[in-house]
Amino acid sequence: MGKKTQHCLLLLLCLSGLVPCSAAMVFWTAVVDISYAISNNQTVDKYCECGVFGRNSPLEKASGIITLPKRDPKGCGPDPGYNRNASSPAWIALVKRGNCTFSEKINAAKRQGAAGVLVYNLDGSGNTTTHMAHSDAPDIVAVMIGNLQGMEIVKLVKNGTDVQMVIDVGSPHGPWMDSYWLYFLSISFFVVTAAAITYFVFISANRLYNLNRHRRTERKLKNEAKKAIGRLQVRTLKKDDEETMNDSNMCAVCIESYRAGEVVTVLTCDHIFHKACIEPWLLDRRTCPMCKCDILKALGIEEESKDNISTHSPPDVTVVTVAGAEALYEVPLTDPGSFDPERQQHLYDNRAFEGDSEASRG
Repeated sequence: MGKKTQHCLLLLLCLSGLVPCSAAMVFWTAVVDISYAISNNQTVDKYCECGVFGRNSPLEKASGIITLPKRDPKGCGPDPGYNRNASSPAWIALVKRGNCTFSEKINAAKRQGAAGVLVYNLDGSGNTTTHMAHSDAPDIVAVMIGNLQGMEIVKLVKNGTDVQMVIDVGSPHGPWMDSYWLYFLSISFFVVTAAAITYFVFISANRLYNLNRHRRTERKLKNEAKKAIGRLQVRTLKKDDEETMNDSNMCAVCIESYRAGEVVTVLTCDHIFHKACIEPWLLDRRTCPMCKCDILKALGIEEESKDNISTHSPPDVTVVTVAGAEALYEVPLTDPGSFDPERQQHLYDNRAFEGDSEASRG
C-alpha cells in the first residue's frame, strides 16, 4: 500500500470518526537513510524505517550532515556548541535524550540553524523509541531513534566521518493505523458491503417468490371455489317455505330475513344464504359463515386438485332436506354433466356469477 493511499485512508477514517485524530492516538514513523564514505572510496548506505516523528513535528523531509553538540551530548542549555552555523551546508543535530525537555533541545539546535533534530534514546533502552512531545518547538523536523542506532552514528562522527542523513516520512501507526489494520479495514469494508448486498438480494428474491406463490395459491383456491360454488344447490324460495314463514330465519351474511322469490344457495352443511351474499364470501373464505365447514373438502375438490383428477364428478349426495306442509322429502344432487329439467329448477348457473335469472325468479 503506497504512502498516498495510506494518507487518504487516514484522512477518510479521521473524517468518519473511526479514528481519533490526535497525537496521542496516531504516530508516524520516520525513514532514516544514512550514507558515509570509508576507505578505498567506498560508500556505505544504511536505510531503515526506525524513527518516530515527534508529536509536534511537521511531517516533512529533512536532510543534512550529522552534527554533534560539543559541550553536552544531550544538547541542553542555550548554546550546546554546535560547530555549524547558518551559513554552513544543511545539517541535522544528533542529541541524546535526558537532562532537559525535548523542546529545549530542539530549540537550541534550531537557533543555530539545524534543518532537523535527531534524538536518540537513553542508554540501556536498546532500539526502542517513544512518541516525544515538544509543543514549544513545533516548526522543525524532530525525530527519535533508538539508543543503539544513535550510538553507532555518534561513533562514526567522533571518528571524523561525515555522515549524510536523509529523514523522510514513513507510515502512520497506532491503535487503528497499523498497516495490517489498514488492509483489514479495507477488506472488512468490502466483505461487509458484499454480505449486505447479498442479504438484501436474497431477502428481496425470497419475498418476491413467496408473494408470487401466495398469489398462485390464492388464484388456484378461487378457481376451486368457483368449481365448488357451481356444484352447490340453488333454490328459489316460495311463500310456503319454512324460511319465508318465520322472520327469525335470516341470512347470516347480510342479516336480513328471507322473502319469497329470493334465490338462496344451500351449502353442504345444510345452511342456506342469499346467493348474492354467500358467493363473494365463499370466493374469499371457502367456509360456511356459521359452522366453518370447508366446501372444498366437503365436495372433494381439494383432493381432486391434489391428485390431478379433473374429469370425475363427485358422487350423488343428498344436500338438503326441506320441511314443508307435506311429509319430509329429499332433493338429490345429480351428475352436473347430464341434462335434468328438474335439476335446472334447483341449480343456478354460477360460472360468471351474474345476477339472478328471470327464469329462476318466475
